Amino acid sequence: MTQENLVVCTKCGAINRLPLTRKGSDAKCGKCGARLFSGHPENVDAVNFDRQIGRGSLPVLVDVWAPWCGPCKMMAPAYEAAAKALEPNIRLIKLNSDAEQSAAAKLGIRGIPTMILFHHQREIARTSGAMSTGQIVNWVRSHLPTDAS
Repeated sequence: MTQENLVVCTKCGAINRLPLTRKGSDAKCGKCGARLFSGHPENVDAVNFDRQIGRGSLPVLVDVWAPWCGPCKMMAPAYEAAAKALEPNIRLIKLNSDAEQSAAAKLGIRGIPTMILFHHQREIARTSGAMSTGQIVNWVRSHLPTDAS
């Protein structure tokens, strides 16, 4: 059993080792000094998205959205509130499908908002449509393996 999590910084992409005995909500990036968990899902580019999925050990929930999307704008406060409830055990990020069209195409996005839950570099669940905070939190917890929560 591992004694640490690997947490990818959403600001600079550095991989940080976070001992399980350390409080994740206080952790800062060893490279850039940014807080690793702020309760605010960061919008990431395709490179940082790939690092989050491929190098971090935490489950990752990504909200694929676009600036022109009404339901995406409506869900944004709920997604942020869900980050406050789920961090630091789960990484929540946002991916702008307009700015990162190739990443969205690779994910097979057909409608937005779409949330995809990854764990151990694999997609484990996906849902489309706006949700409330409680719905997001319950949906994530219902799809996580017991060793991830």
